[in-house]
Amino acid sequence: MLSRRSVRVKVMQFLYAMNRDSELSDSEVRKKYSERVDTSFELLLFNLYIIREITRLSIDDKRKRRAKHLPTDLDKIFTAKLFKNDIIQFLVNDKYFIAQIEKYGFADKLDKDYFKKLYTEFSTLEPYADYLRQEEESQENTVAILLELFRFCRQSEFYNDAIEDHYSAWIDDKSLVIGATKKILKALPTDEKNVLKTYYPDDETVKEYGEALLDRTIEEKDTLEELIKPMLKNWDHERLAVIDTILMNMAVCEFLHFESIPTKVTLNEYVDISKEYSTPKSKEFINGVLDQILKLLDSEGKIQKKGRGLVQ
Repeated sequence: MLSRRSVRVKVMQFLYAMNRDSELSDSEVRKKYSERVDTSFELLLFNLYIIREITRLSIDDKRKRRAKHLPTDLDKIFTAKLFKNDIIQFLVNDKYFIAQIEKYGFADKLDKDYFKKLYTEFSTLEPYADYLRQEEESQENTVAILLELFRFCRQSEFYNDAIEDHYSAWIDDKSLVIGATKKILKALPTDEKNVLKTYYPDDETVKEYGEALLDRTIEEKDTLEELIKPMLKNWDHERLAVIDTILMNMAVCEFLHFESIPTKVTLNEYVDISKEYSTPKSKEFINGVLDQILKLLDSEGKIQKKGRGLVQ
């Protein structure tokens, strides 16, 4: 579920936390990093839970429509198929998902009024009415309406604010969670056991890459900065943006110690991250400094890349 870019951002954030809090130990940072990875997965399940609970309100909606004295044509044909379909029913009955909902206390985070507001707004939209009018039920139609519901939710300030109230990580992980949620909705139902668990971030990305990057950058901080300082012409190293220094340290660490990652990929990734997390001028600055360091290290034979992506 997690990409290397998202892992880089997490590592950057914890290195920044160490910079701001001198009492924060290496072991504490590593523990927080692991907890943060868990939170990303929890966010994915939380979004699936919200979708499930919103669709459940179609049962109440059916009962109310049936009780009308003057039902509309849509009221007469209304069914609770938004909830009673194979995809949502998988989320209702999957034992692993049920256990995670209890573990993370999702039911205590949001009440029925929250889901009701979102369902009520969605139920007035034409795509939902079109879905209800479809005489032939198909997997394709079900996936389409659930994706439409999820799209509606993501555009709702009410939806995003509620998630962010419980998970500050939502801003950073939103795009990844959205992608994984869509993928899951398209893949369900399935006979695969604990299929949702397979979306937990893999060890290769989280540990072999992320933890190693965090550890190496911490351990070799002084060495990395000594490589960078000579390249800072007309710049006072002490006055550099903290984030810029951290990003350059991480990039040089990747140049030297992560042989499967092409240097061009590393350079582009850290420049791109700087656009979002640092100053307006950081992009050009970081790109220029890293380019100089890369040329120096390459000329000294210190860049060793192996496997796929060997071409720089």
